[in-house]
Amino acid sequence: MADVPVEGSFSLVFLVFNTLFNLPSQERQRDCFHNVARALQPDGAFVIECFVPDPAKFDRGSRVEALEVTEDSATIQVYRHDAVAQRYAKQTITFSTDGIRMLPVALRYCWPSELDLMASQAGLQLHERYADWDRRPFDSDSTSHISVYRPAAAATR
Repeated sequence: MADVPVEGSFSLVFLVFNTLFNLPSQERQRDCFHNVARALQPDGAFVIECFVPDPAKFDRGSRVEALEVTEDSATIQVYRHDAVAQRYAKQTITFSTDGIRMLPVALRYCWPSELDLMASQAGLQLHERYADWDRRPFDSDSTSHISVYRPAAAATR
């Protein structure tokens, strides 16, 4: 998504369910914004859905959480958090009579203000931000956001 060559222009580009955070570095996330800006029509919109980071969920950079425990299985999540790099690695592990199943996830998260800066550097401007898809107001208690960016010239109209 940071390098996808596309022909033509689009009225809408969207990344939902924290997809942007799958890019492993700030540089690659910034590249994605630039790539989207090149592909947007002058009145187009770039919509992203992301969680709002909560470092308080980690104790000394880690967290273990039991998700489910039954007679035949147990599922836990194990996190390792690097606040400086704004990264975390998560492993969802299920232990059962069938064996062990592991589902890894690694993310590089961003604060909304950092996303706004990346957008600005790509010639996009924040047009709207909501706490969720129901368009509830975004505030300091929000755990997620839907952010709508438009080309800077269109955002001022």
